[in-house]
Amino acid sequence: MKITDILIKPILTEKANAQQETLRRYAFKVNRKANKLEIKSAVESFYGVNVIAVNTVVVPGKNKTRYTKAGFIKGVKPAYKKAYVTVAEGEAIDLYASI
Repeated sequence: MKITDILIKPILTEKANAQQETLRRYAFKVNRKANKLEIKSAVESFYGVNVIAVNTVVVPGKNKTRYTKAGFIKGVKPAYKKAYVTVAEGEAIDLYASI
């Protein structure tokens, strides 16, 4: 897999920002088929930092319903994989540089 196929996008939430400041841990949405070694090498080569640890979580899909003129429409949001990447002491990733 290519680096662009492994890392889909960074997760920018309040919880993720708090972990960035205190624990040097960054959250990314990654490909479901990517393993920890691929994620580590992708982050190191793309952002130029040393990765200490990679933790992964598969977030299950959620059931969603909405009411329309035709009645209730039911569907399922797809499942995805998150990776929590911890970088070395003194290093940081600037996720807001391109905004």
